[in-house]
Order: sequence, then C-alpha cells, then structure tokens
Amino acid sequence: MRKVTSLGEVVGPGPTTPNAYRAAVIGTGFMGRVHSHAVRAAGGEVVGVAGSSPAKAEGFRLANGIAHAHADALELIHREDVDVVHVCTPNHLHAPLSLAALAAGKHVVCEKPLATDADTARSLVSAAREADRVAVVPFTYRFHPMAREARALVASGSIGRVSLAHGGYLQDWLLYPEEDNWRVDPEIGGPTRAFGDIGSHWCDMLEFVTGDRIATVCAQTSRVNDTRDGRPVATEDLVSFQFSTAGGTIGSAVISQVSPGRKNQLVLEVSGTEGSLAFDQERPETLWAGSRGRTGTITRDDPALSADAARLVTVPVGHPQGYQDCFNALVRDTGAAIAGQAPEGLPVFADGLRAAVIAEAVMASARERRWVDVPEVDAV
Repeated sequence: MRKVTSLGEVVGPGPTTPNAYRAAVIGTGFMGRVHSHAVRAAGGEVVGVAGSSPAKAEGFRLANGIAHAHADALELIHREDVDVVHVCTPNHLHAPLSLAALAAGKHVVCEKPLATDADTARSLVSAAREADRVAVVPFTYRFHPMAREARALVASGSIGRVSLAHGGYLQDWLLYPEEDNWRVDPEIGGPTRAFGDIGSHWCDMLEFVTGDRIATVCAQTSRVNDTRDGRPVATEDLVSFQFSTAGGTIGSAVISQVSPGRKNQLVLEVSGTEGSLAFDQERPETLWAGSRGRTGTITRDDPALSADAARLVTVPVGHPQGYQDCFNALVRDTGAAIAGQAPEGLPVFADGLRAAVIAEAVMASARERRWVDVPEVDAV
C-alpha cells in the first residue's frame, strides 16, 4: 500500500506513466488546460495542440509551453511522436476525432459525453476494441480517495445490503438568461445538456461506488430560461429522476445548472441495512459514515484506508487534494493501462456508452412521462 509521510513523501508501489506517454491535446479551453497539466504531472509530454483556430492553438502553445501548434487536428493526430490523443473539444467533435485517432493507431482520452447518442458511442466502443487501444472517458470523480473508500466499504459488506441511494449534482453557472455556452446548442452539445453534462457524472459515481446498475428510470426535466442571449433554448436546465437498480436499490437524484450558490456540488449518499455513507465532491477530504450506534467521518490518513483509496493519496491530510489531482491520477492510470498494468477503476469507452444509454432512457422517460428500462450494454 502507498502511504504519504508527514513530509509529503509518497512511499510504496503505484502505477506510473510510462516514458512513452506523448500526448496530443485537441481543444484549448478549460479542459484542454486540465488535460495538459495532468499529462505533465503524470510524467508525460504534450507534444502538440490543436484548437478551433490557428490563433487559439498558438496562444495555448505559448501559454502552456508546448512545442507545436497545429491548425489541423488530423495533422496533429497523425504525428509519429504522438502516442495518446486527448479530445477536449465541444461534444459534437468527440466521436469523429476519437475515431480518427483510433484509426491512426493512437490511444485516446476523450472528454464526456463520449458521443451525443448511444449508437455512435457503441461504434466507438467497437472501434477501440478492434484497434486494441486504451480508450478512456474522464469520469474523474472516481479518483477522489474518499470515493474509492466508499466503494471499498460497500464491496466489503460493511454497510450491509444497499437499499437506498440519493443525492444530486448542482451548479449555478447558467442561472441567468444572458449566460450562454455552446453546450446549450443541441447541434453542438447534444440533445441533453444538464443531464448529459453533469448527471452522467452522478450516475457513474452511483454505479461505481455501489457496483450496481441502474435498471429503470422515471424522470422529469425543466427549463428555467427559455431563451439565452436572445436565442431560444431547447435543452434542459433541470432534471429530477427516480430509479431502481438491478440489485433492488431504489433512489432519486436532482441535477441542476441553475441552483444559485451551488458551484459544483456532487453529493451521493448510500444507505445499507447496517450503515450509510455520504460523499460530497466539494468536501472531498472526508467520507461521512453512520450507523444506528454512531456516526463519524473517515479521512485520508485513516490507518484502515483501503489499498485502492490509499494509492490515490498524494499529500498529507491538511494539504487538500482536489479536482486537478483526480485528473492527474486518471492520466497516470491511463499510462499504466497502456503499459499493461490494468489499474483498478479506470473509466473506459464502455463506461461512456453506459452514460449515453442512461441519458437516452432519462430523456425518453421525461418526454413520454413514464418509467423507462435502461438497456444493459455489457454484451456490446
């Protein structure tokens, strides 16, 4: 097990990024910066960047110390010194760029949603399998140590049989009608916005922590702003849904991009027959644990921390770990997978397909005002 000493030294074995992690980053926005930093933090190299314009690519190159800027993303993908392509573009470009990278023999890290519909996501899973490449979707919150600890505790049976799960993902960045973004446009962002963007993270966290699959959903959606910056809006601001799982758990969640004061609050609480666990992404240093006899918090320096959680601890308690640390760990595990080490919990294209299938079931339920079954995708 890896441990962090009081001086912040990480000791013990853990997956490391191989030297041949030479990345192309396509996209020059916030996610492009996060991916670029993570590649370097994990020991890799960003050899080139492409953006929506030559000027943006060059500006990103200069600001981030990258050797090459490319006006053509396909030219960057086909560079001989690129091992992994990171796709950080608007959603409608995820599939064509990922397919091009796989066809060129590259490994891929593609931002979610993997595709704007399930059929296209299914074709990407098949393409990754046929190319025999590592293909990752950044469900990044899996890489909080306390999320891994919750998963380990559920798997060990310490909270008994899971019977209830609930929570949500709340933001406020699209609260006002003058606030707009490419995600609002279904031609670019896809037919679902709030659920596709952040609801997918919540569902992935639920299924990852519990090891159980959502089997059926009953959802409703709402728009607070019917226009944005003078343009009509077709995608949802809010989603509320109930669900049941294959294992018999029932629950509910609320997804919002228009909740004032909530910046990025992903909360998941899981109740079993012996105990409950609650994780809050905005307070990721602790995991709440309760039972009939007592309640308390688990921290990153708990001596009983599971091995999978402990390996993700990189600094001592009191020195907060956060979102960028999760991304660094995801890229490090991607490199380990490329090297054949197969790390635990790496989210791959099949998980992206899973998210697309759930999203389509949620939107169909809201549209048709009925319970909708979620198809299983393991056989794909």
